[in-house]
This record gives sequence, structure tokens and C-alpha cells, in this order.
Amino acid sequence: METPVFEEFEPASDCDCPGCVRGRRFPAPSVLPGPLGRPVSHRAFVIAAAAGAALVAVPSVPAVAVAHGPARPGDPAGDEPDTPQGGEAPLHGPAGSPAKPGTGVEVPATTRAAIINRAKKWITAQVPYSMSAYWSDGYRQDCSGFVSMAWNLPGNEWTGSLHSFGVRISRDQLQPGDILLFHNPADPQNGSHVVLFGGWTDYTHTYYIAYEQTRPRTRRQSTPYAYWSNSTHYLPYRHKGLADGASGAQSSVPGTKAAPYPGPSAFGPGTNNAYVTQLGRLLVERGGRRFYTSGPGPRWSNADRRATRAFQLAQGWKGTGADGLPGPRTWSYLVEKKGRDIPPAAGATGTASATGTTGTASTASTTGTTGTASTAGAGGAPSVAVPAFPGRGTFRPGARNAFVTLLGKQLVKKGFGAYYAHGPGPDWGESDRRAVEAFQRAQGWRGGAVDGRPGPETWRRIFS
Repeated sequence: METPVFEEFEPASDCDCPGCVRGRRFPAPSVLPGPLGRPVSHRAFVIAAAAGAALVAVPSVPAVAVAHGPARPGDPAGDEPDTPQGGEAPLHGPAGSPAKPGTGVEVPATTRAAIINRAKKWITAQVPYSMSAYWSDGYRQDCSGFVSMAWNLPGNEWTGSLHSFGVRISRDQLQPGDILLFHNPADPQNGSHVVLFGGWTDYTHTYYIAYEQTRPRTRRQSTPYAYWSNSTHYLPYRHKGLADGASGAQSSVPGTKAAPYPGPSAFGPGTNNAYVTQLGRLLVERGGRRFYTSGPGPRWSNADRRATRAFQLAQGWKGTGADGLPGPRTWSYLVEKKGRDIPPAAGATGTASATGTTGTASTASTTGTTGTASTAGAGGAPSVAVPAFPGRGTFRPGARNAFVTLLGKQLVKKGFGAYYAHGPGPDWGESDRRAVEAFQRAQGWRGGAVDGRPGPETWRRIFS
């Protein structure tokens, strides 16, 4: 699968890609020929090496900046994960005992929420990476030890044994708490890696939130599927002892019971959880795609309510039985694939309904922005027209234009309006910057990708 380009950088001096940022921070010495972003010849590297050996008293600086090019938010500096791992080992401490795969060791029961919560403890503690040290909970501080901890396994496993505690699933079955495992038999200690899947970042399912243990410490960040490198070798697995079943629409394990009804508190205004995502996907499968302009996602929306009500009405239910909120009966019909599907809208020709649209295209036209034509999104559903990105120079300190107002109003619609004491207005200010920064962090981006200024990808997501 071809990795998507995340940002379409303009050839400007303030380019924010890792190469240009590093180049401005560490200008290349004049002894090295070649323009920024072009490989320097082998002879130049020899000269640089000789100069470095002769001038040992001079602080070292990078000889060449990283090549300029499309950067992905949070992209690690190297391609390969620098994650050497230890082998199977007991928990560190007197209470620990080895867990030997294939010897009948019972897999402890857990839930998706428990897995993610355990992972977040290491994120909060910023556990440093080590293939020999053990954290206070008894687990080894490497990638496989981190997953052993999150899965609550009875001992420290490694990439060559973790698969025995899970079952293979497909990409479209991935849900928070599952893992993506790469075991390289050719170099098992240094060439393997494993990450915890934390959920898709958007409906395209090309990026996901990865919880992982890598240098220098535990991290959570948006990551291209399946990983930055060796992507085709990562295999998805689900914990064998998942007490809440798949916590999703279909289980990857044949014969597993359908996920139980999570209760009415899981749905309705203000809720944000994996069950809302699951509900939306089930409704899409039953004919509810036209209600969603994006997603489905974990935040309850009017699209979820309308799609749920359409499904309820399709079963012939009336009154409180068709209130748009899934009760036990609605849930069982969806997960067990019972009853009738949602019928097409009267006179529909395959286009999405206007339900849930934010009016982005019409707003753009009033400000003179040229909107792009609606294009088919995932599953063939048309996406909302996105105004053309006006360029980074539109959002500089002191800038004043209609695009700043348009951006601010859309951020308010997206739920990031807490930073505006008044407005939004045409003058770019700190309120705009902080709102954009909060939106970028909500995408799972980190580092230089969270600068508070919209680039093409930030703009596209804000108006999607």
C-alpha cells in the first residue's frame, strides 16, 4: 500500500518539514557542496569526516540537513525502530513467574479499556526504554515488555511469543487494545517490533494511534498503517482473553459471542467511546452510509441518532422504539444481523444526504474561496467540498483576511471555540493559534506537527 503524503509543503523559507527545520537550526558548513535537500557526494562526506577528526575541539553539528520532502506529522527520524528487545523472562520481583507459550498457561482475562488504561500509565510515567531494566510493575522496559504489561500477561514475552496469547485478525477488525506485531526471524532481537493499536485517526483508515515503547521513552502518536517501515510485515492480533468479546461488530474468533449491550450510558449527546464507533459501522453495514459525511467515529453525533432511528423505523417500530437511541433490542438486531436493512432514501441516487454537513462549501463561497468538487470518499460515499487551502502566509502574526474568520468559525463548529473570548474575526491572533494547536493535538500529532498554524493537511481535516 502506498503511504499517503500528509502535507503538501510549499517551497517557502519557513517550511516546517523536519529537513528544513533542522537545516535552519544547524546550517550546513560551507565546506560541504550541494544545495539543501540534495545528497552530498561521497567525496564530500570523506572531507567532512577528515575535518571532524582534525577539529576535535569544535562542537559537532550535522554535516547535512535531512532532505527536504513531504513530512508526516510525528515521523520518527529513522526508518527502522531502534528497539532491541530481551527474551522471555519472569516478572521482575519475588511474585513473578515465567509464562511459557505452548505449555497450557492460562491467558488472563482483560478488557479493551483495561488494556488502554494500563498503556496510558506508562505514557504518563514516561517510562524510559531499556531491554534490560524493569519498571516498578515488573515488566521489562522494551517494546515486547510494554505489550506484555498492557495485555496483563503473567510474564515478560517477546515478539517471538506474543502471538501465542492472541488470535490473528484482519485489518478491518482492528480495534483499540489489539496489537500489530512484526517478528523478524533473521534478526529477532534487533529487527522486530510490536505496537498497541489505539484506534484509527479518521475514516480513511490510513493512520492510527500507536502506543509503543521505543527510544527514548513510551509514546502515543499518529502512525501510518501498519508502521513507518516494514509495513507489510506487521500482523494484527487480538488478545485471547478479551472479556468484553470483540468490543466491536464482528469478532475475529469463530464462534465468539456477539458483543453484549454496553448500556444506555454509552450512547447519546456528549458520549465519546468505542461503542459509538461500533454502532456507526454496524449502521453503515445495514444501509446507513448516507447519514455520515465522515466517520463513523467515537463521538456521538446527530448522524448516529438519525441512522439509528432509520434502522428502528425499518423494523416497523414506533414511538419510543424509534427514538434514535440504541437499546438492547436495537443493539441485538445490529450485532446479530437480524431484521431489515435501512431502505434507500426516496429518490436517492447514491449521494450522501445533507445530514450532519457543516455548510463548509457554502461558507467558503461567501468569502470568495474556491471550493474543490465533491469526491468519492471511503466506500464510495461523497465527501463534503473542502475550500482550497489559501497558503501558509495567510495565517501569520499580523495577518488580516477573510480566511482567518472562516478558519475560526469552523474551529468553533468542531468544538475548539473555548480559546475565543470573542469573535472569531479576520485578525490572526493567539486565540486562533491555540485553537489550531488544540485541533492538531486532537489528531494525535506531536512535535513540529503541532505548531498552531494550518498547513494543507490541517486545513483539510478542519473542513472535512
